[in-house]
Amino acid sequence: MNICVIGTGYVGLVTGVVFADMGNDVVCVDKLAAKIDGLNQGIMPIYEPGLEEMVARNVADGRLEFTTDLDSAVQKAEIVFIAVGTPPREDGSTNLSYVEDAAKGVARALNRYKVIVNKSTVPVGTGDFVREVIETNKRRAVDFDVVSNPEFLREGSAITDTLVPDRIVIGAPSKIVAMRLLELYAPLERPMIVTDVASAEMIKYASNAFLATKISFANAIANICEEAGADVTQVVKGMGLDKRIGTAFLNAGIGYGGSCFPKDTRSLLHTAQSYGCEFPLLAATIQTNEEQPKRFIAKIHEALGGDDLKGKTVGILGLAFKANTDDMREAKSLDVIADLLAAGATVKAYDPIAMENTKSVFPHITYGANAYEVATGADALIIVTEWNEFKNLNFERVSALMARPLILDGRNLYDPERLRRLGFEYHSVGRASTAPTAKHAVHSLREEPVLV
Repeated sequence: MNICVIGTGYVGLVTGVVFADMGNDVVCVDKLAAKIDGLNQGIMPIYEPGLEEMVARNVADGRLEFTTDLDSAVQKAEIVFIAVGTPPREDGSTNLSYVEDAAKGVARALNRYKVIVNKSTVPVGTGDFVREVIETNKRRAVDFDVVSNPEFLREGSAITDTLVPDRIVIGAPSKIVAMRLLELYAPLERPMIVTDVASAEMIKYASNAFLATKISFANAIANICEEAGADVTQVVKGMGLDKRIGTAFLNAGIGYGGSCFPKDTRSLLHTAQSYGCEFPLLAATIQTNEEQPKRFIAKIHEALGGDDLKGKTVGILGLAFKANTDDMREAKSLDVIADLLAAGATVKAYDPIAMENTKSVFPHITYGANAYEVATGADALIIVTEWNEFKNLNFERVSALMARPLILDGRNLYDPERLRRLGFEYHSVGRASTAPTAKHAVHSLREEPVLV
């Protein structure tokens, strides 16, 4: 099939390259000339494992191209995907201006029947809005249909999630229209559900809101565990083995971030309120998530001796909102760093991928080449992102480098008892804090290493 994808962010770029890899001819369009120029030179605007290689292969094979020429791309296409940004407004509602601009562009270029697919995450009712915009602005008396086909990608595994999705949701005005999308996705041989347009739009928001609720629930349980002397990792393991609950999105930490959960939960809450529906459960999910990093930051101050952190050097491991991405949107590292700087601390940070993006926000902190460089001279080491390379650090080396062997782990990566034996004061989320063994309370590992 000939496909046009409008937007080359996470969703648009991954969607386009996967469709090309399936044998379709795909044109990805973006109004940002610099981004298109970069893509045509093989420079990716985002970090996603495997994406660069897949783009290069499909461009070389002639199935994938990038352009700013929307008219030409739409006119050649049988199916047009709208995959543009839908940022939040101050009141939590979704800004559909980019969707509207894309729909107007499609309308101007419409030359024959096409299926227009909303791939962006949009509130219920957006399908009708897009149809109205195109109908109002089209220049030729040609027919079209609008379909909702929400994405369920996780940053860091977006290609796999596109190729092997749990389900493919197609919200269409009729079965005949749905068949066009069913045919496109058939090679993936994955479960497909066909609904009306509004239901498909709701499936996306309901799914993300439910997953966000699981995270906030785990964090609320973690807070109780800390006070009651329980271990949240054991608690959620026991919960997750119940197949009605499952283990996914049940890990305690310092809150969810990224481009989806914060935006989508607020948007769904706003939608509920606009229809006169109260949604206190979702409001509590959002509030819990907003409080979680504040609670962790308070723990940092308590461990370091108070609100004034002048003279303290703090190392941050992990900056992106999650591992395997460079995305800094709603990253909890931003909250932590801002607080530490306001308190007078010197901040050193390291992330395998996201440091360049962080420099645009915090250009004056020190960035290390690796975790050990950040640990050198630090009064505390704070784990913010669960990168694999942080899971098996040489802790004897870390302790020897630090001014004080203190770790605050926002992702529960380590075994508290092991860190205690190695001489660390260790604080995590939903588990009891540990102090070093007696001999390490006096002697650091630089003087008396412990073999484990």
